[in-house]
Amino acid sequence: MVENRKRVQHAVRTLRETVPTVLVETTPPVRSEYDAWTLDAVLRTSGVPPEVLRELALAGLTLQPTPAQNGHQHVVATARAG
Repeated sequence: MVENRKRVQHAVRTLRETVPTVLVETTPPVRSEYDAWTLDAVLRTSGVPPEVLRELALAGLTLQPTPAQNGHQHVVATARAG
């Protein structure tokens, strides 16, 4: 759905401007293991900062559980249907 793609892309842009990132990208449903537009980010933090959680919530994205690794936080969020 176009709206889901737009929500994920907006969240990607905002994260790049808001928090120190190593990588932020989107994955379309046909390539995502979640069968949804997916935001995939690696942050230069341990833990998910509140501003990231806020942005994901404002974009209507669902945070998927992922562990921190080597002092970096991996964040995966998917667009809910609707």
